[in-house]
Amino acid sequence: MASILTITLNPALDLSVETPTLNVGEVNRTGNTRLEPAGKGINVARVLARLGHSVTVTGLMGEANATSFERLFEAEGLQDSFVRVPGQNRINIKIAEAGGRVTDLNGPGFRMPEDALQRLEFRLTPLLPECDAVVIAGSLPDGFPPSGLAALVRQASRAGKPVWLDTSGEGLKAGIKAGPFAIKPNTDELSDWAGTPLKDLASVAATVDGIRAGGVSHVVVSMGADGVFWSSTAGTLRSQVPPVSVVSTVCAGDTLLAGMLHGVLLGQPDEAILKFATALSAECVQHIGVGDPEAPDFPSLLQQTRVQPWPAENNTGEIRL
Repeated sequence: MASILTITLNPALDLSVETPTLNVGEVNRTGNTRLEPAGKGINVARVLARLGHSVTVTGLMGEANATSFERLFEAEGLQDSFVRVPGQNRINIKIAEAGGRVTDLNGPGFRMPEDALQRLEFRLTPLLPECDAVVIAGSLPDGFPPSGLAALVRQASRAGKPVWLDTSGEGLKAGIKAGPFAIKPNTDELSDWAGTPLKDLASVAATVDGIRAGGVSHVVVSMGADGVFWSSTAGTLRSQVPPVSVVSTVCAGDTLLAGMLHGVLLGQPDEAILKFATALSAECVQHIGVGDPEAPDFPSLLQQTRVQPWPAENNTGEIRL
């Protein structure tokens, strides 16, 4: 298995709540409720560790409420190399209604100290030679410039490590210009980058072609119920997800990224990589939390997942929004 480094710049404590239909302004009774440390890079790390990889987690972490994260890292077998900064990490509320609608209430977190980027770059210096790939995932904390994210991409690339980037907004724009190996936006994030809504596979494909022409080797677009679109130097594939009952989509993209990186690092065939990652993401949306490759129904989901080249004769080209 591989050694992987994940970078999370804006960790969060996620309070995930399952409820029937949410009635605003009234008392609501909840079902399953869970409070756990999160952040996209941390979520990716948890899945990769479950898949057997050696994972080191780093980034910036508020020291005021770091204990829960430290307990998670110990329990999941993750090597903690976060740079502690003053303040507390965000507390986000994820309300998952029956039927799949998720409402996010994202709280404020720490403000980045002036020396934080320099400290993180210094921390990465001995870590980069020891890893096989780098994942930079999640939003930027208050005060962290998009140019700082680009600097991290370039630092890892100079060390000869493939960078998998999953962020949004100005961070995604700056990160793409820095030349990562792979990016994993969802349809909304890709539309925001393009400056126009992408409502069908043809427009997604055209936008992805432009990004790849700029030097990004892999572009993985998560499209919710419409599956995954993956363009790489080997060609373009589209997966279709099996029918599942959606409880929460919060960690689905992180699970997808982990599944993709897992297969790429193991040198598996592209069709097998995308099929596995898509099925694992489908398993994830059936419950709160990250995907579980040991779930009893995962083999069935894997069998039901379909992968085909793009363009293909029976591709409709439609994306349901």
